[in-house]
Amino acid sequence: MPKEADIFVGDVTDTESLERFFSVPANTGIVCIHCAAIVTVNPDYSPKVYAVNVQGTQNIVDMCTAHHAVKLVHVSSTSAIPELPGTSPITEVSRYNPDLVTGYYGKSKALGSQIVMDAVHNKNLNASIVFPTGICGPDDYAFGPVASFLIEYCAGKLTAGVAGSFNAVDVRDLADAIVTCTETGRKGEGYILGNECVSMKQMFHILAVQTHTKEVTTILPSGIGKIIGKASDIAGRITKKPQRMTSFAVYNLVRNNNFDCTKARKELNFKTRPFEESISDTVAWLEREGKIAVSDKGKKHE
Repeated sequence: MPKEADIFVGDVTDTESLERFFSVPANTGIVCIHCAAIVTVNPDYSPKVYAVNVQGTQNIVDMCTAHHAVKLVHVSSTSAIPELPGTSPITEVSRYNPDLVTGYYGKSKALGSQIVMDAVHNKNLNASIVFPTGICGPDDYAFGPVASFLIEYCAGKLTAGVAGSFNAVDVRDLADAIVTCTETGRKGEGYILGNECVSMKQMFHILAVQTHTKEVTTILPSGIGKIIGKASDIAGRITKKPQRMTSFAVYNLVRNNNFDCTKARKELNFKTRPFEESISDTVAWLEREGKIAVSDKGKKHE
């Protein structure tokens, strides 16, 4: 951590704790990057997700307006943007309606995004929103969806996939774009930040090359994947335990993931490294962390 950085512990649902983040010396401009959120594949309403993703965003917006922040960059999600049919390129929208998106995570991010836009129009807040697709890359100590997928793959737990696609932006490219957005992001504008679409078949091929394992070639039709997702939802409600392959998780694979980043490339100079490089760096990091043993896994898949 740079010596110039101060660390404060707070809670976006606790406005009193947020005061510490916004208490700065006089004549100091406040730039706020709001990236705190709960990411979940549970499709159902969650009061905790609402409290953090919706009310927490309202609290941050209120703090920014009260303390006259120079800039707010809100990190939302492409899940807040309505899907288009087929492979039509999905671009930014100007309003965010939770009824037009799937899964409660997406609905909560749509509600939060509209809170930010309402503050732009009604309170003159200088805010921009970035909309990442999935996020991947090394140093993911929360072991999110992509890192967990790699760990399970290398453990030999993934013998088949569901026909669909991945669209995941490298966290390092995302971070660069967010910082740029604090400087050049236009007031009241949103920016999609994604990467190329990679099919499940391509993903398994990339993993086989990167981890020196036998390539998984069984790809289940999307219809079967949806059935598995619904069964997982029921199992989660019965057992009260988190499920990974929920209907929302399956939806994110089989949906249209063709997100258009043209606007971000033009206005934020957004650049993305090849997806294979992101996976390679993540595999190397997981091996250093002792989460996978690439050199030993080829034998287990033979």
